[in-house]
Amino acid sequence: MDYAIIGALLELGFFGLLFGIGLALAAKKFAVEVDPRVEMVMEVLPNANCGACGYPGCSGFAKAVVAGEAPVSGCIPGGSEVTEKIGKILGVSAEAKEPLVAVVKCNGGVRAKDKFLYDGIADCRAAYLVGDGLKMCSYGCLGFGTCVDACPFDSLSMGPDGLPVNDFEKCTGCGICVDVCPTGVMQLVPKNKPIYVACNSKDKGAFVRKACQSGCIACMLCEKHCDFDAIHIKENLASIDFDKCKLCGVCIEVCPTDTILNKFKKVLAENNGIPAAVAINPSATK
Repeated sequence: MDYAIIGALLELGFFGLLFGIGLALAAKKFAVEVDPRVEMVMEVLPNANCGACGYPGCSGFAKAVVAGEAPVSGCIPGGSEVTEKIGKILGVSAEAKEPLVAVVKCNGGVRAKDKFLYDGIADCRAAYLVGDGLKMCSYGCLGFGTCVDACPFDSLSMGPDGLPVNDFEKCTGCGICVDVCPTGVMQLVPKNKPIYVACNSKDKGAFVRKACQSGCIACMLCEKHCDFDAIHIKENLASIDFDKCKLCGVCIEVCPTDTILNKFKKVLAENNGIPAAVAINPSATK
């Protein structure tokens, strides 16, 4: 029998046992206790890991909300249902945020004129680096669908007119599309306020007419006809105060360029398939 081999094995086993005991003691001494409520919060979260809460994934938000570093209503995709469940777990009152959805503040697309032929990476952010994009209007949608690719909930798709189309039943208002859009045409608006301005241009009306068939020309007709002081022209662009808006739809009717739309718009056959604005509450009065 080779005693040298046996001795080596015993020595190796001894050191293995010694290191094992050391690791076990270290693990016990330096163990980080996890609040059981973190796991409970994780179970009610949608686990989309979209980052809309401002934390790196759902686990990061769960730890932060239990530690009191994040608001109970911080999970935007989860909405009021998740907010209520988290509130019950933590034993605090939870006030749900008003649900938001993303709209495209541009109605140009194929109707907006190009200023040069772009032959590069099919990404809005890359295209914008070249002379602020290929469109004459530097504020409008570039049409490469970067927002569509970024949406973790599959609510966005590219329409036939070169503009993103949002499925509001799927949209959670996470705001990721807003973050990736280089021109700022994606905007979060209250879900229960359908009317919005589908333009993002700050250019003067004369230039807008040359660049796009569907842009806001700052004519002020919407502002003059609104009985609720809910819409005003700011920096050559119509802006709606959603706290004042009564959804009367007058601004939609008087807009000469069809820039003000109802986000739950209908596609009419007689309109050649182009989304048409629809008034929501024409009977609204002061």
